[in-house]
Amino acid sequence: MTQSSSSTHEVFNQSPPFEDVDLFTLDKPLVAAVAANGGGSAQAELSQFGKHWGSSAMAERGRIANENTPKLRTFDSRGNRRDVVEFHPAYHELMAHSAHAGVHNSTWTASGKPAGGAAEVVRAAKFYIAAQVETGHLCPITMTRAAVAALASQPNLLARTMPVIATRSYDPNFMPWWEKRGMTLGMGMTEKQGGTDVRANMTRAARDGDAYRITGHKWFMSAPMCDAFLVLAQADDGLSCFFMPRFAPDGSVNAIHFQRLKDKLGNRSNASSEVEFHGAYAERIGEEGKGIRTIIQMVQLTRQDCAIASAGLMRSGLAHALHHARHRSVFQKHLADQPLMQAVLSDMALHVEATIALVMRLCRAFDRTPDDVKEAAYMRLLTAAIKYWVCKSAPGFLYEAMECLGGNGYVEEGILARHYRESPVNAIWEGSGNVMCLDVLRALSREADAATAILQELTAETQGLSGASEAVALIGKAFRRPDSERVARLVVEKLALLAASAALNGVNPWHAELFAATRLATTHAGMYGAVELAENDMRALLERAVPH
Repeated sequence: MTQSSSSTHEVFNQSPPFEDVDLFTLDKPLVAAVAANGGGSAQAELSQFGKHWGSSAMAERGRIANENTPKLRTFDSRGNRRDVVEFHPAYHELMAHSAHAGVHNSTWTASGKPAGGAAEVVRAAKFYIAAQVETGHLCPITMTRAAVAALASQPNLLARTMPVIATRSYDPNFMPWWEKRGMTLGMGMTEKQGGTDVRANMTRAARDGDAYRITGHKWFMSAPMCDAFLVLAQADDGLSCFFMPRFAPDGSVNAIHFQRLKDKLGNRSNASSEVEFHGAYAERIGEEGKGIRTIIQMVQLTRQDCAIASAGLMRSGLAHALHHARHRSVFQKHLADQPLMQAVLSDMALHVEATIALVMRLCRAFDRTPDDVKEAAYMRLLTAAIKYWVCKSAPGFLYEAMECLGGNGYVEEGILARHYRESPVNAIWEGSGNVMCLDVLRALSREADAATAILQELTAETQGLSGASEAVALIGKAFRRPDSERVARLVVEKLALLAASAALNGVNPWHAELFAATRLATTHAGMYGAVELAENDMRALLERAVPH
């Protein structure tokens, strides 16, 4: 019998697309962490969100938005300066879906006050899920949400802008913000000569009646098509924070001149720009000379979102690896049944479970900060430590997830290559690893009593867990050393691991002990799966993590 010429192209032993799934309900650790931190009543809402974002249509929008990157159009066809950035329609669709779900504003009331309840936890679950599909568009989403905290320093400005921020409409039209159905906000802090050291900023702000004129540059200004930006500039009394809209009050295009878009490793769907201000109109936020204190209210929230997004990327990597392993056969057995693959995947599952428990615990602190001084201290002291550990662990984790898929993980047709390229940015944005460690040291020195209280609380919450008491002793001793900066990375990571153990202990004590035994009691091996877990522990972790 003659073999068909096309028979060699039969496709088999390949995993089906991981699409048209409920990204919330299938994620048992997420469901448990949300419930443990006050968001249990939102399960139906989150399941609806998870089904929508887990659809093949949303996956396709994510792919297309990253393959069709933004383009800068400096002038129109008649030579008028416009400085607009064009995005593929798929990007705008992603923005619209996030805005419709309130991912950019649901933690605030219509007047700009904290929404209370479990608003932070529920919104974080949505952000975590959306990050698994397409992370780039979340940059303007997080900045819009976070900017409200800084705008609170200027109540009259907040009162004018909040009615537009508070809508669940996305309006991509290039027009004054006060004429739009909804608006987005960005941020410009760093300059060529200073980077993280914003006190070295040279951009100047000169009074112009009740407003200011800003002249200078920013080396990184992300999401340049936002309707307004919070920028730092030197005023008469020092570094100050300003609200700079794309259009001046008379309706003319503001003098915000984009020089070029950054060619980034990842985050391809989102535009990041170099920009010059040529006497651009702006309004002050907060007091002159208090710019850092004002904008840090925004930065604290964007740091929180960096950790949430990195956790989401890792969950997606794990879910795709598990999905592939369940469908792929090697040496007459499914990968999921191979002991060595089980060791790798279960260790990765343990990492993700602790990560989401920790992130949701942090979000609970943000929810309760206005009314609880202990939660406020937890938020101030641990946000930087949590961002440090979660964000810096993501690239290595996603590399391991890619390897679980072999060559299929390495090609751009799959989502893991995009996740891998995306993952480093969260550790860099809003303060790199060393900056996070310095911020932890600074917070501890300024709030020694609060730090002691938080450490005592973590001690109680990890009582009996392997290695916890030794970790507490190491942390307490190291932070009192005169050369504490030299060992800051070691100790900040240990602090995050202790906090993760405590958070997981409040969700799943059995897995909290496994996490503590492999991370606190000993130094975790450099490779996932290089720890020894009992067979029933591996099975339980995988059963909990597998997206059935």
